[in-house]
Amino acid sequence: MVELMYGLLNTIYGALQLITGLVALYQLALSIFGLIHRKREVLLPPSKRFAIVVPAHNEERVIGPLIDSLKAQDYPSDLYEIHVIADNCTDHTADVAAMHGAIVHRRTSADQRGKGYAIEWIIAELDKLNVQYDALTMFDADNLVDHEFLARMNDLLCRGNKVIQGYLGVKNPFDTWVSVSLAISYWFDNRMWQNARQNLGISCALGGTGLCIDHGVLKEIGWKATGLTEDLEFGVRCLRNGIVPTWAHDAKVYDEKPTGFTASFRQRLRWQQGHFQCAKEHLFPLLWEGIVGRNLAKFDMAVYLFQPMRSLLLFLAAAILFLVHFSPASKVSSAHFIPIIPTNVWVIVNVLLFAQMPLALLLERINWRAYFGLAVLPFFLWTWGPVTLQAYLTRSNRKWYHTPHKRAIRLDELRGR
Repeated sequence: MVELMYGLLNTIYGALQLITGLVALYQLALSIFGLIHRKREVLLPPSKRFAIVVPAHNEERVIGPLIDSLKAQDYPSDLYEIHVIADNCTDHTADVAAMHGAIVHRRTSADQRGKGYAIEWIIAELDKLNVQYDALTMFDADNLVDHEFLARMNDLLCRGNKVIQGYLGVKNPFDTWVSVSLAISYWFDNRMWQNARQNLGISCALGGTGLCIDHGVLKEIGWKATGLTEDLEFGVRCLRNGIVPTWAHDAKVYDEKPTGFTASFRQRLRWQQGHFQCAKEHLFPLLWEGIVGRNLAKFDMAVYLFQPMRSLLLFLAAAILFLVHFSPASKVSSAHFIPIIPTNVWVIVNVLLFAQMPLALLLERINWRAYFGLAVLPFFLWTWGPVTLQAYLTRSNRKWYHTPHKRAIRLDELRGR
């Protein structure tokens, strides 16, 4: 009976190792293409007219610096307008936004709450205006935007790109161990995931802010992304409609990250819930279309949709190891527990993945203080397991949770760090 039980554990553990290991090896292979980045010069003159959209719910503390950074763009002021959606606000967000020079749209909805619904609403409102925009760009209210952002988006649009994602930086990386852990994760993703895919000519993952969409695309396929991860939904729909989102590594946006663990947990829970919901609808169709059609972009997006499940499988594999080696019957269990794939091999692959974190910091020339964050990062990465497990168990939830933002940092302060 004991041998049968541990034989079953061996099989389950081996299957978990195989699946997560193959995904890790796949990512390792693709990340090689992220080692190189050559900054592209902006060559084409300003010609595109932008509607800048900022969904905001009770963001009076942070929205002023964002608008100021948008007003300071190296781009003709007559070729863009800033539209702030004061979405179900109960504070002075609308007043602050208007004071800083934005066009304010007040929205109230008791049932359709969340960023995706606000964006869908403003797109319809903009169509009613007697203004012809060439593209729509989106930012979160807590962002700061580099002065070259619109110029770079104009350049890429003029070159034929239709959906473009800007670089997702962090404006408060050194506030707490939580914010630095999130910042390291973003710096890694920007370089070893997003930049790598851009170099391969396949789709990047949309990040929900710093996003630029050609107006013709919105006319063709609409927005229709109202879930918990509206960015992921829209990106998948673009890819399935033959539109490959482009990564703009030098068009930078700086985002505020949660400083407390509870706020971070709730934010990541929403992300993972939305990810599971999107994967349920699109993972297997994308995988099939990618394999049958020999389309690497679709296959890669299917792998991306699988990532939360990989986190869950890693968590379960760790739980099995703990059960076997630290249970009261550990001496007996260890004798019967012989993994199909040597644990050392599985560990080495994941260690190599982690080693890309400091490499990404080096390549991105991040401030030396970030390297101290590597000491707490393994624990933070481990917490994705409980987050993902709860997200899976509550994956039917579609209630939007707002992440409060407090840091009214200005762009000139950020440059001085």
